[in-house]
Amino acid sequence: MRYTTLGRTGLEVSRFCLGCMNFGSEQPWMMNDRDASVDLIHEALDAGVNFLDTANVYSSGESEEIVGDAVASANRDELVLATKVYGDMRDGPNGGGLSRKHVLDQCEASLDRLGVDYVDLYQIHRWDETTPIEETLAALDALIESGRVRYVGASTTTAYRLTKALYTSDLEDYGRFACVQPEYSAVARHEEANLLTVAEGEGLGVIPWSPLAGGFLTGKYERAADPDEGTRGAASESVRAYFTDENWAVLEAVRAVADEEDATPAQVALAWLLERDVVTAPIVGPKTIEQLRDDLGALEVSLSEEQVARIGAPKVARYPKV
Repeated sequence: MRYTTLGRTGLEVSRFCLGCMNFGSEQPWMMNDRDASVDLIHEALDAGVNFLDTANVYSSGESEEIVGDAVASANRDELVLATKVYGDMRDGPNGGGLSRKHVLDQCEASLDRLGVDYVDLYQIHRWDETTPIEETLAALDALIESGRVRYVGASTTTAYRLTKALYTSDLEDYGRFACVQPEYSAVARHEEANLLTVAEGEGLGVIPWSPLAGGFLTGKYERAADPDEGTRGAASESVRAYFTDENWAVLEAVRAVADEEDATPAQVALAWLLERDVVTAPIVGPKTIEQLRDDLGALEVSLSEEQVARIGAPKVARYPKV
């Protein structure tokens, strides 16, 4: 395993972050097997992955519980646990959002489910249009001061909102976002023209979600065939949205480079992201130990500048995504 620091912080994280959205039973495409989920997390820890990312809304807290069970015997000093807040956790008033009440209440609930005294990284999952960012940042800062949270971050927002949050933190002397989670892959490059410019300029870590585009970049889908039943491509319109001429051209380049390097398409797609200077740790979401091992094998793939350019050539970074 290789390690790096999260943005300008001194926090050392593995070059891959284990995404934990698959751990739970809320959706048919999730793992739906608690023991297998724990085994997969243990496999990742044994391989040197020390960075795990979940959220309170993943299977309504079940993901956090599974992660907590799995890491109970891990070395907490080395482990970097990340979770998120924003989504509705129950019906009725104050069930979601980024108010001071919801942020503080949900941090305590996440700590209970994870079975820990603090989380290393607490992130706003989305932007809350109804709560002033000053209120949210003050609540996050209170969590830092209390020791319940070590670092804070943001996920899936716009460059303007992220910049506003950073500068508000600077003005009010609140704990600053250390990182951002954007959608980013060889076929989803819109954030190069949005969030990534801010992240690079402000020294934020970048933790891309969906680095394999919902499985599209694994090469398991074919241009001339419908997705197989049981795959996310069959169940999810968001995955089928990747099925464009431009993206098939990217996949063809990924497959060609994979043949040249005796690697899998997934490994090449992940290696392409690791070559981006702004990227800290892509979030991989395997559902089997075999998939995890394949993902981690990307660390052994070294792409040339020509190969990196060839994979990127069919896409032009535009924001918003078109």
